[in-house]
Amino acid sequence: MKTRLLGTQGLTVSSIGLGCMGMSEFYGSHNESQSFSTLSQAIESGVRFWDTSDIYGPKTNEALLGRYFAQHPDQRNKIVLATKFGIMRNSQGEFLGFNGRPEYVRQACEASLKRLGFDHIDLYYQHRMDPSVPIEETVGVMAELVKEGKVKYLGLSEAGVSTLERACAVHPISALQSEFSLWSRHLEVEILPACKRLGIGLVPYSPLGRGFLTGSIKSRDDLEHGDWRLNNPRFSEDNFHHNLTLVDRINQLAEAKKCTPAQLALAWILHQGEDYVPIPGTRNVARLIENAGAASIVLSQVELAQINQLIPADLVFGERYPEAMMASLDK
Repeated sequence: MKTRLLGTQGLTVSSIGLGCMGMSEFYGSHNESQSFSTLSQAIESGVRFWDTSDIYGPKTNEALLGRYFAQHPDQRNKIVLATKFGIMRNSQGEFLGFNGRPEYVRQACEASLKRLGFDHIDLYYQHRMDPSVPIEETVGVMAELVKEGKVKYLGLSEAGVSTLERACAVHPISALQSEFSLWSRHLEVEILPACKRLGIGLVPYSPLGRGFLTGSIKSRDDLEHGDWRLNNPRFSEDNFHHNLTLVDRINQLAEAKKCTPAQLALAWILHQGEDYVPIPGTRNVARLIENAGAASIVLSQVELAQINQLIPADLVFGERYPEAMMASLDK
């Protein structure tokens, strides 16, 4: 597994990461023993950039990772771990809004450190922007956490161009985590050029379209009752059928390349920028190994052109999130 540099401050991570959210919530049933096996396989496969957040569970995903590292203390220094703050949920999981107030940032950081059992966080993101708090104030206290040694590098998630510019004026931002994949290319017009200009690496979440691009989800019936994706517009009854066209084309391209659809989709992201590091989520050992294999796939300029021709940015049907969640994203 090769490594990549996020930002210009020295943050070096594996070229494929691991999203841990599904080990605790949103995508159906989960099993801690299976998750632990997947985490151990990730280390073995060189997938050593892991992503979590205090809202996953809520809070239980960080606690799960804390238990894993308590059982495997020798593995902590092998991992670059990212977590996030800023989205508020109660113990029942209900959404309560956003919080970027300096005093809350400090509380959230201390709470995450306690759940993880760490003395520092490698990469700390503001998960969503708080419209009631200037970004300068939030990043200002995040910068203080860096000076105090509680955080090493800073990131933002789903931030717009103006927010990125204002944040970088306070402290260097090493990574932007936003949705980006063959069915989510909205960043290409403004956000990606801004990241390049500001020296910010990209960490695409949902790089496999929440599992849709793998080809393993052939109908809504393949998703468990209560799976969050059943409420996602792209998985609606009407849009699901249309979006299968995109999956069919990925399957054709992958077959020609002699790789899996997931590997093709991840390899495409890796070829978009030297500082792009996708974090596909999985709780399955076989999928982890498959995803890691994408790092060794080389796509020629001819193949990249063919992918862009067969899978244009406007091929997907439906918004990324329900209307209320779309309205909360930083523009």
